[in-house]
Amino acid sequence: MKTRITELFGIKHPIIQGGMHYVGFAEMAAAVSNAGGLGIITGLTQRTPENLAKEIKRCREMTDKPFGVNLTFLPSLTPPDYPGFVRVIIESGIKIVETAGNNPAKVMPAFKEAGVKVIHKCTSVRHSLKAESIGCDAVSVDGFECGGHPGEDDIPNFILLPRAAEELKIPFVASGGMADGRSLVAALALGAEGMNMGTRFIATKEAPVHENVKKALVAASELDTRLVMRPLRNTERVLANAAVDRLLEKEKSLGANLKFEDIIEEVAGVYPRIMTEGDMDAGAWSCGMVAGLIHDIPTCKELIDRIMTEAETIISDRLKRFAAG
Repeated sequence: MKTRITELFGIKHPIIQGGMHYVGFAEMAAAVSNAGGLGIITGLTQRTPENLAKEIKRCREMTDKPFGVNLTFLPSLTPPDYPGFVRVIIESGIKIVETAGNNPAKVMPAFKEAGVKVIHKCTSVRHSLKAESIGCDAVSVDGFECGGHPGEDDIPNFILLPRAAEELKIPFVASGGMADGRSLVAALALGAEGMNMGTRFIATKEAPVHENVKKALVAASELDTRLVMRPLRNTERVLANAAVDRLLEKEKSLGANLKFEDIIEEVAGVYPRIMTEGDMDAGAWSCGMVAGLIHDIPTCKELIDRIMTEAETIISDRLKRFAAG
């Protein structure tokens, strides 16, 4: 299947594995890229530019296919060494970067000069247009269904994707609720040129996370995510657990007086305990509503091959029958 996304990034299938904290290691990125998609290393998980350089090198030993690096720009009192991360990405020869969070305008000149293709994650049409205007090559449009930060507009993909298609000139992929061939065909029908999957890739054999995490995703339904930090306008969709219940109770009781410090125990530094140690009640961790469509733990190749076979069958058989009728 050829789309503007496959041609832009030099990949076989229009499927991207988005950056995920404590998931996007070399093993994950290489497995997705080897299966024909676009694997992404999560830059900030590596904590330092030097560690990221080592992780990129490690990934290159596992795949000769294109892969990228996610760089998320977050407001912080002690921000990461962003100039160092940008320098390492460029010096390591990475040609694809997924940016997220704040506007990446400051780093665009360096990436453009180095011939790096940039895809920016956006949760609204206005942010997508801004990304286009600053020179991003593509956009990942995240609907309200997505795990992690869905923005504050609460627009689901059935509206957001066709609206993006009406406004954007650059290609975009659908993110949020993407799990299978049906997702891909629907995304293409609504104007996207591929799809980004996060939560679905966690439930794969190669995902470098504790088995408890994968089992939790298989066991979860579409009703098992919660929205936290809404009063702080930093909304995040997470999987329900005991820590999330405590967090939501604090939000309810403190109301307008809620401060980040009040919930720090439930949200700060919890990813290693969850993803590495398998402590499923350690804190809040990003998970999409797509958990309801996750029923097994295949290899990345099995998953991507299945998606493409299903998508092609839907297009050539089911939809063709409707058109003929």
